[in-house]
Amino acid sequence: MDRNRAVYVISVAAELAGMHPQTLRIYERKGLVDPARTNGGSRRYSEQDIAQLRRIQDLTAAGINLEGVRRILELEGEISRLKAELDACRRQAAEEVARTHRQYRRDLVPVRNLPDLYRSATQRRP
Repeated sequence: MDRNRAVYVISVAAELAGMHPQTLRIYERKGLVDPARTNGGSRRYSEQDIAQLRRIQDLTAAGINLEGVRRILELEGEISRLKAELDACRRQAAEEVARTHRQYRRDLVPVRNLPDLYRSATQRRP
């Protein structure tokens, strides 16, 4: 199931998150959660929204006010974005290193494939 697919109405989302539907409306007004809307304007929450609501609940239970929660969520999102960017950079660097290795490996000639003239000259050295 797609975690971003908005399927839960507000009452179900509130129950799954363990809070009152009015709390979800407050969190939405504060910009802490952004549920999808149907054509009729009804809120629809996804699994990811539910996880976000649970994270908000954990932070507020730890004594953090809603502005602090908003900032923490913002920073966690930025960290996730930067980790994904770093992973992409690492993959790209690894691909470039591999490409470089493939390129210069073609230019190398194994000793066993050397012409006999060169081999006999190297063997004659004292």
